[in-house]
Amino acid sequence: MADSIMPVGDLAKHVGEEIGASSWTTLDQARIDEFAHCTGDHQWIHVDAERAARESPFGGTVAHGFLTLSLLAPTGFEVLLTRIAPKSVVNYGLEKVRFVAPVRSGKRVRNRIKIAAVEHKGGGRYLVTIENTMEIEGEAKPALIASLLAMFMA
Repeated sequence: MADSIMPVGDLAKHVGEEIGASSWTTLDQARIDEFAHCTGDHQWIHVDAERAARESPFGGTVAHGFLTLSLLAPTGFEVLLTRIAPKSVVNYGLEKVRFVAPVRSGKRVRNRIKIAAVEHKGGGRYLVTIENTMEIEGEAKPALIASLLAMFMA
């Protein structure tokens, strides 16, 4: 896909194509702890480094799956809104989410984005299905794979 800004209506021409990858984001213990505080999910595997080092099969704490999932919006905006010029974008939901591999505290992740489908809804609205693969730096398996639906307004 070209690096120039395209109109939303041209998205359908790029179904099946990878649009790009986001910048790397570090999921350090401070961020994991902050997410635990915000959500009330204080499970020891996420927040108790000493216990996780002793008892976790991962050798330490890991990021919440939903923390990793929450990165779809900012990483998606980073990749898509530098290439597409919508008036606005609204989250429409998720179709399929799979947590493939844990993200150990301190690891970096990035989102590889592919346009899976575009459905013109009329009135300048396009329902876009976006395939997201959240890679973990230096690891073979991704953290998650998810299909996100977004309504783009032209």
